[in-house]
Amino acid sequence: MNFDKIIITSLEEDMPGGDITTISTVPENAVAEGAFKAKADGVICGLEIAKRSFELCGGGIEITFMVKEGDFVKTGDVIATVKGNARTILMAERTALNLMQRASGIATATRKACEAVKGTSTRITDTRKTMPGLRPLDKYAVRVGGAVNHRFGLSDGVLIKDNHIAAAGSITKAVTSAKAYAPHTLKIEVETENMEQVAEALAAGADIIMLDNMTCAQMKEAVEFIGGRAVTEASGNMGERDLREVAESGVDLISIGALTHSVKALDISLKFSIRV
Repeated sequence: MNFDKIIITSLEEDMPGGDITTISTVPENAVAEGAFKAKADGVICGLEIAKRSFELCGGGIEITFMVKEGDFVKTGDVIATVKGNARTILMAERTALNLMQRASGIATATRKACEAVKGTSTRITDTRKTMPGLRPLDKYAVRVGGAVNHRFGLSDGVLIKDNHIAAAGSITKAVTSAKAYAPHTLKIEVETENMEQVAEALAAGADIIMLDNMTCAQMKEAVEFIGGRAVTEASGNMGERDLREVAESGVDLISIGALTHSVKALDISLKFSIRV
């Protein structure tokens, strides 16, 4: 994916009038050498994004990756080395670190969730609860962590939730209306909270049925009732649930908003020395 828009916006936000500190204290031709180091265990994501940050800030920077995208690193591991114009490195370092730390935090949380359901047929997916302006980055990091993406935005699929149902009048009315309006290539998903709604959504022809805030016993009952006639998705505070237990209910997907809406960034540092 092309992350230039996100990187450029971040750089412009960070130094709308230039980096006054760097320009006033660092000689124009100073050369810096340094290393990105992990200060916590986790999954690395955003290596090329970090590299691109330096390129868009002036270029002429040599960056060597010591790990691959998606690798698990431990505290103290060197992630990459960087060498080149000191001013360029200093101006781009915060953007490079911010984006890589956030992406790595998401990838780390995602990997943990995927490990929890390993060996089952259930897949982990994300939601639209991403940082405004950073959705492409957040969704990419989820994939690096080993999960799959839910829809990117409101134009990518029909997801009929409780408020849509209330406004439409019923699940049946909402699904019927969606089928008449939406292209046949788009899937229709319906959020349900009980077996009555599950039965109605299935009868209406929903492609995906979301089982929202149900107990594992309720989800198992719903999965057995649906019997493969629709994709099933467990949702609702899944970041606080026992994911293995949820997966063993037989659901096809577990969507977790916490992967992106409240992620803890992976702590990464950049330390270097300068020679003129």
